[in-house]
Amino acid sequence: MLRLPAAEREGFAAGFRIISPLLPAIFSWGLVTGVAMSKSVLTVPQAIGMSLMLYAGSAQLASLPLFAAGMPLWTILLTVGIVNLRFVIFSAGLQPHFSYLSLPRRIALGYVNGDLGFVMFMNQNFGNGYVPGKEGTYYGITLSNWAVWHVSTILGIVLGALVPDSWGLGFAGTLALIPMMVHTINSRSTMLAVALASLIGVLAFDLPYRLNLVLGVLGALAAGMVCDELAARHAKRLAPAHPVKVPIAASPPAAAGPNAVEPQKDAVHSARHPSEDRRG
Repeated sequence: MLRLPAAEREGFAAGFRIISPLLPAIFSWGLVTGVAMSKSVLTVPQAIGMSLMLYAGSAQLASLPLFAAGMPLWTILLTVGIVNLRFVIFSAGLQPHFSYLSLPRRIALGYVNGDLGFVMFMNQNFGNGYVPGKEGTYYGITLSNWAVWHVSTILGIVLGALVPDSWGLGFAGTLALIPMMVHTINSRSTMLAVALASLIGVLAFDLPYRLNLVLGVLGALAAGMVCDELAARHAKRLAPAHPVKVPIAASPPAAAGPNAVEPQKDAVHSARHPSEDRRG
């Protein structure tokens, strides 16, 4: 039986606690995606297989109209690849943290990675390289997301035929994403990145292959990096040029006792020349 180090087990539990407040929203988003897939031209086995292989809700939804329109396979693959370009950016962000792992383990890390998993993990501010419990924390976050997503997606695919189209679950999916993203806005740089990504996404909405998503991600990353760099420079300017030395308070005099040495006499004795101590 595989025995994980105690630090990794504790990290996994911590990762689950980190992502657990968002699991209901992830479940609802996966359920909506599954229903949308079930109402497309895909069969139930095809939809389930696509969900397990892609593991990307935006790419899954972006490909459905192309399947319905009978577009060539290369067009569908190109669209999915462009929509998922953000995962290349996410993987580059994870590389300093897990570069010491073997290739199969890094591939496993990449497969379970997702938008929320990446954001929640990076918010923990782990140092680069090996840190006890870091890999466990990553898997606690991402595997919880992975499991809930697939359970809800498959459930939505199977039960999708029972849901009438008049319910408008496509809009419900958008509503499910809002609380998940608002939870991650915890700084000015993040707020600026979200605002810029939203603006780019709306202005570039008419671009083909969902390129507005890729441009929005790139714009958000650039805005966040510039904002953090400016904040670091501002903090550096405010920092003192030389460290301030804090004087060490003198120890209080010891209580007098039968064996206590008077400091004045001891100082006089230490100041005497050694020749004065000679006898004879």
